[in-house]
Amino acid sequence: MTTDVPRGPSGAPSGGLSRGPDKGLRGRHQAVLPDWLALYYADPLELTHGEGRHVWDADGNKYLDFFGGILTTMTAHALPEVTKAVSEQAGRINHSSTLYLNRPMVDLAERIAALSGIPDARVFFTTSGTEANDTALLLATAYRRSNQILAMRNSYHGRSFSSVGITGNKGWSPTSLSPLQTLYVHGGVRTRGPYAHLDDAEFIAACVADLEDLLGHVRAPAALIAEPVQGVGGFTSPPDGLYAAFREVLQERGILWIADEVQTGWGRTGDHFWGWQAHAQNGPPDILTFAKGIGNGMSIGGVVARAEIMNCLDSNSISTFGGTQVTMAAGLANLTYLLEHDLQGNARRVGGPLIERLRAVAAQLPGVREVRGRGLMVGVELVQPGTDLADPDAAAAVLEAAREEGLLIGKGGGHSTSVLRIAPPLSLTAAEAEGGAAMLERALRRGLRKGG
Repeated sequence: MTTDVPRGPSGAPSGGLSRGPDKGLRGRHQAVLPDWLALYYADPLELTHGEGRHVWDADGNKYLDFFGGILTTMTAHALPEVTKAVSEQAGRINHSSTLYLNRPMVDLAERIAALSGIPDARVFFTTSGTEANDTALLLATAYRRSNQILAMRNSYHGRSFSSVGITGNKGWSPTSLSPLQTLYVHGGVRTRGPYAHLDDAEFIAACVADLEDLLGHVRAPAALIAEPVQGVGGFTSPPDGLYAAFREVLQERGILWIADEVQTGWGRTGDHFWGWQAHAQNGPPDILTFAKGIGNGMSIGGVVARAEIMNCLDSNSISTFGGTQVTMAAGLANLTYLLEHDLQGNARRVGGPLIERLRAVAAQLPGVREVRGRGLMVGVELVQPGTDLADPDAAAAVLEAAREEGLLIGKGGGHSTSVLRIAPPLSLTAAEAEGGAAMLERALRRGLRKGG
């Protein structure tokens, strides 16, 4: 008896190992993965291993990692405590789904609930920040019986159908179709837009007045979702207190506040454990979403909400992969390390001088519009010299130059990808910060000449 095997144009089995001549990993990537799956660098990197704040590529080149897998390697690469926890848990059981009691999931949920600041908190684990924000939207719209969502201009909340529909950054929103009606609010970007010329108090007052005016024209929305620091948008943020002022307006109308802490959470900003705490005058958010850094590379996301909101759903649900034992073991070990080694304090102590060092460099370079951020979450915005026009070509050139120097950084920005994003592991040392700043200074001087 013979079995028909699907074959490609060459006659080789299409699902087997015979693929003809090796086109290299990049060629293989392009042959089987979507065109819209972005890659950094003209000659993309394959990272093979890491240790501490450094990674190595397939050619043996060593890099200081100032991006941490998009703010995900939060403590350190190959952190022994996390590696051990994962290995030991994998030796017992990897997975059971949420249909069974799961001690590591309960342990981590208890710790996150206590840290969240939300009273009577309940925690639901997902596999990503996108899925966490999806869940938050489901909870808010079900609780409020409304499909209207307030979101910030220049925002990013994920790549699913619903989270794309509330993303206020057209570079990361490939469709205008959405199950939600989204209304975009001013305030996420301090130094651009119609209120940029105002001082902080006036800026907040103007944004609040705009919000109140908007709410006067629509039925009450379900929630406002906002990143305390906009990540993909280029590490922009409003003055401290804006979301507290928004919260006062929202609470009068019963509208929920969702804090998207996927990038800002876990102490990265140095001053606070959560980004929302810079806007805490009117209490914690109703719903908080998290992901990225808690797993240190393992797939963990989640939602925290007070019980009244979390329990509002009137049908059954489970998560097959959210809260799996191995990822929960990683999260517990990672969170323990973070707290015991005061990495929030380290982000403040090391990040402050790093920002000042980069501002001193920027003062000498007309192509740098602004160095902004707090803790180890730093954005360097590039523009065409003498203007406020974004310069994505210069950003691309600096990214390449930084790689040649041995430094990995990221890119972002609202109007175009013209902001360099710096977000190293929170265990970064002062010496590594200085070394990275020196590499970035050389890359800026080289790349801005090429970009210009």
